[in-house]
Amino acid sequence: MAVVGRSGSGKSTLLRLMGGLEAADLGSVRVDGTELTTLTEGERALWRRRDLGFVFQSFNLIPTLSVTENVELPLALNNVPPTTTRRRSLDLLAELGLANCLDRFPEDLSGGEQQRVAIARAVIHEPKLVLADEPTGNLDAETAHHVLQLLRRICSDRSATLIVATHSMEVAAQTERIISILSGHVEDAAF
Repeated sequence: MAVVGRSGSGKSTLLRLMGGLEAADLGSVRVDGTELTTLTEGERALWRRRDLGFVFQSFNLIPTLSVTENVELPLALNNVPPTTTRRRSLDLLAELGLANCLDRFPEDLSGGEQQRVAIARAVIHEPKLVLADEPTGNLDAETAHHVLQLLRRICSDRSATLIVATHSMEVAAQTERIISILSGHVEDAAF
C-alpha cells in the first residue's frame, strides 16, 4: 500500500505512529491486533524488534558496522544463534545482489547499494509489517524503480505487509492500494 500526500501532510508521522516510534496524542493505534498505545516503551521496542521492519529515506545504516553487521543486527537483538544469523544474512545479501559488499562500510556504497542494505536489515528478521518512508527519495529514477521492485518482491516472498509513504505517483502506482492524506484526513485515493 502507498500513502501519498503533500509534503507536511503527515505521511511520515502516520508511519511512525504505526511503527510505535511515536506516541499518539490521543486515540489509539492498533496494528495486527496489537494496541500500541497501551504498551510501555519497552513493550513497544520488543514489538518493533520482532514484528516491524523500517526502511528510512536516509538509510540510517550504522557507519561503524560493515554491510553484514548492519544486516545481522536485528537478528542479534532477537537472540538468533550466530550460525543462523550469518547464513540468513549472507543468503539475503546475495539475493539482493550485494554478495560483493559484505565487508564494506556504508560510506563506501552507492545510494542504491545503501538502500538495498537498509531493505535487507528491515526484512532479515521476517517481520509482519515493513514500513518504508520515502525509500526511493534519494535515488535516481532507474535505481528507485529497481529498489522498489526488490522491496515489493522481498516482502511478498516473506508474506510481510508493505506500506510505503511517497510523494511519487510512479511509486504509488506500483502498489495494490493507495491512500491519501489530505487536510488531516486519511482516505482511499482515486487516481
